Amino acid sequence: MYAYTDFDRQFVRLRAQQFRDQLERWQRGELTHEQLLPLRLQNGWYLQRYAPMARIAVPYGEISSEQLRVLGRIAREFDRPSPELLAHAQATQDALQAAQPGLTLAALPLRYGYGHFTTRTNVQFNWIPLDRAADVMDLLASVCMHGIQTSGNDIRNITCDAWEGIAEDSIVDTRPFAEITRQWSSLHPEFSFLPRKFKIAFNGAAEDRAAIGWYDIGLQAQRDDGGRIGFTVKVGGGMGRTPLIGPVVREFLPWDQLLNYIEAIVRVYNRYGRRDNKWKARIKIIVKSEGQGFIDAVEDEYRAIVEQDGAPHTITQAELDRVAGHFAQPELVPANLPSKVDSNGQLYQRWLKQNVRGHRRPGLRTVTLSFKRPGFAPGDADADTLDALARLAEQFSAAEARITHEQNLMLPWVHEADLPALYEAARALGLAQPNIGLLTDLIACPGGDFCSLANARSLPIAAAITERYQDIDELFDLGPIDLHMSGCINSCGHHHSGHIGILGVDKDGKEWYQVTLGGSDGSTLSGPAIGGKVVGPSFSAAEVPDVIEAILDTFRALRRPGELFIDALRRVGHEPFKTAANGARQQREAEALAE
Repeated sequence: MYAYTDFDRQFVRLRAQQFRDQLERWQRGELTHEQLLPLRLQNGWYLQRYAPMARIAVPYGEISSEQLRVLGRIAREFDRPSPELLAHAQATQDALQAAQPGLTLAALPLRYGYGHFTTRTNVQFNWIPLDRAADVMDLLASVCMHGIQTSGNDIRNITCDAWEGIAEDSIVDTRPFAEITRQWSSLHPEFSFLPRKFKIAFNGAAEDRAAIGWYDIGLQAQRDDGGRIGFTVKVGGGMGRTPLIGPVVREFLPWDQLLNYIEAIVRVYNRYGRRDNKWKARIKIIVKSEGQGFIDAVEDEYRAIVEQDGAPHTITQAELDRVAGHFAQPELVPANLPSKVDSNGQLYQRWLKQNVRGHRRPGLRTVTLSFKRPGFAPGDADADTLDALARLAEQFSAAEARITHEQNLMLPWVHEADLPALYEAARALGLAQPNIGLLTDLIACPGGDFCSLANARSLPIAAAITERYQDIDELFDLGPIDLHMSGCINSCGHHHSGHIGILGVDKDGKEWYQVTLGGSDGSTLSGPAIGGKVVGPSFSAAEVPDVIEAILDTFRALRRPGELFIDALRRVGHEPFKTAANGARQQREAEALAE
């Protein structure tokens, strides 16, 4: 993984010192709340429903055991609300729960001391007091971590496929390009106050596991007939109120022109992006409205950068080699730990099938640890778990792990002979559920339990569905299903791209949920990226688990032998599933009247 240079380390430390000074000036009354707002946002600090939320960048998902330990320390020592604040928050949630009669599973308690893995490979904490934020920034800087540009109207944390450089279908390892882009865009003065947030994703494999069609800029690595490396460039993807898939604006961009072309795109956006309406401020709105006119404007800007400015950000071979050298394969030593695991046991074999993938290097495997467990919110890891993950990474994966788009953690350098011992260790931590890619490997944002923007809570619904589908035989029978849930239209849970999507909405001041079907993130299994379609009117919280069950029962009744959910849905259309969903509501209403 990337090793920070002396310059990188100094940069992060100085940024932390600057933020401490800004906070102290605010505490003395020398900065207003409004003046502090953009400063804290550009360092990853939000003010959420009950307390500040810290968003920590994990560029392209790579994280070391040392960094995991520091995150564990932050969870243990800093992510702690006052008793009064916690009591107030819990009382508020209890009131919300009481207003949702019929939801049989109680809401998860408002725990603290947790880190939360997000869909964009960040780590979030929900209870750190703002007056301790500078101490947290200093601690992060000690292991080359930060929250720079994880928030605000700037170029956000750069993401990649978690299997970059190790996947069997790898075309190009895009991590060096992602790192070069990260360095170039960090505190870039021209792009620090854009019309709206801006997100970039790379994918370097034949399969799109980075969902690049849903990003402001999506970059698919490829090689031309002569073996030259370049990128197909997509621009204008995004979720939210107007879900759009980014169209291709360049079929092949030579790798050395990557930054020059991104600069052209962002300059055009900075110049013409809407600043009068935040709902129309994303670049996708310009791309949709202007079409070819947008592409022409980008090409004109790019030509000016190359011909008039002398292509100042052309990446040299020497620079690419320098950065790529940081991503050399680590020294790999087998753990050779004894294990009592029955290698022929059904659960272990299912874990091998679902959680273990191949590797470019013979004798190695990648292993995904599942953070979708009963009693926990999707993607949550407490302090003890973060410490344990550091130990697992050191024992089994050259002290490296990767956060995945699906809110799990992947170990990229596992020796095949160590799989039984790793399984045993992961099972002891509750992280060996063989459900990767199955229904209960669902994505969910924190929703109304924490987020001030949310219209409804996500976590109780996710917990209810997880609780209902604990039979591993049933999960395997249902097969691969992407279920994504968001607490509001901002779509942090990527509900648009789920085979089944759930969106929290506000209806007369109460929590309701829309269900969509047929979305795709662009992976081989799901097909080209597309947004799901709403199957009916919104449902109450109590109705949602029954609606999901009715949809899945309909799938089982209609599927052909071996047919996947998404394929059956596309073959028969939405109507049978819509009828089943509405039927589940009517049945619940009838039962309520009978009582």
